[in-house]
Amino acid sequence: HVQLVESGRGSVQAGGSLRLSCEASAYVPCMGWFRQAPGTEREGVASRAVTAKTTYPDSVKGRFTISKDNNKNTLYLQMDSLKPDDTAMYYCAMADHPTCRGYYLAPRGYNYWGQGTQVTVS
Repeated sequence: HVQLVESGRGSVQAGGSLRLSCEASAYVPCMGWFRQAPGTEREGVASRAVTAKTTYPDSVKGRFTISKDNNKNTLYLQMDSLKPDDTAMYYCAMADHPTCRGYYLAPRGYNYWGQGTQVTVS
């Protein structure tokens, strides 16, 4: 069983930046970031498959960047030009499947989940 530990929670003003980190206890081929605001469904904001293919929804494209440090089994989410609508609990997620079963931005593609970290943009 893979354990994920997130860090980087914070509060920033609109237009600011924040970087989230997620350290995995073992190697997993497909990784992603999700977020969930109160009363909403969990939505994918970034995914990185084993081929290094990245996927983003239109709502964050050009502002969020997913990356991975292979030496540390650590996943990052760089968030720039943050907006109040980006306020949510953010979760890292990882999958045993190399392409997340094709569900890059859907929760069903992932096996393992972090505990969540709060991001607040005012």
